[in-house]
Amino acid sequence: MNTTIDYSSPSVQYAFDVNKSQLFKKDQQNFINVLGVNQLNSLKNLSMLDTYLSKGNVVEPHYHQNAAELVYVISGCAVVSIFNPFTKQLMEYKITSGQVVNVPQGWWHFIEAQVDHTHFLAIFDSNTPEVILGSDILRFTPPSIMAKTYCMDENKWKQAIAPVKPATFIGPYKECQGNHHYQQPYPAQVPHYPMPMNHQPKNHPYYS
Repeated sequence: MNTTIDYSSPSVQYAFDVNKSQLFKKDQQNFINVLGVNQLNSLKNLSMLDTYLSKGNVVEPHYHQNAAELVYVISGCAVVSIFNPFTKQLMEYKITSGQVVNVPQGWWHFIEAQVDHTHFLAIFDSNTPEVILGSDILRFTPPSIMAKTYCMDENKWKQAIAPVKPATFIGPYKECQGNHHYQQPYPAQVPHYPMPMNHQPKNHPYYS
């Protein structure tokens, strides 16, 4: 694919209002805006999601098949959870304003706001961020295949996933009345501030 940009062309765009490019909206406090090459044609190997969440809302489990993702918190606080396919660990990073988490390309992850008015950017090394959503996997994988593969009761599985809507993006649903508590099935790495393994922070404030 030819990615050459003719910067002398009057059709090349250098500025854009991301507020006018909404990808998904749950309500006034929970929504995602998108910036990619379709919105700003001078971008090259770069795109962004601009996300606003209130406390307890979650960008659903998903992965990006074409890009790595850098999550940067502007305000508020979020927990970024990443499944490492090499160590089989779910790693959790609690980050606040000015802090980042890097999600390698194709890694399963999700993000939960810890306080109201949480605002963060997800920056990608691709012109357009592509995504496979957990809700789509749950809804479009035949229950018979799930039951057969994982030795489950097919009817119970159908009942369990009945509330799931395709392209959820931000959960829980507004009509959800259940009292659901997430329980970590395996030990997770939960630093307050992302550091390389075996690296001891020195003279860093305590992040909580």
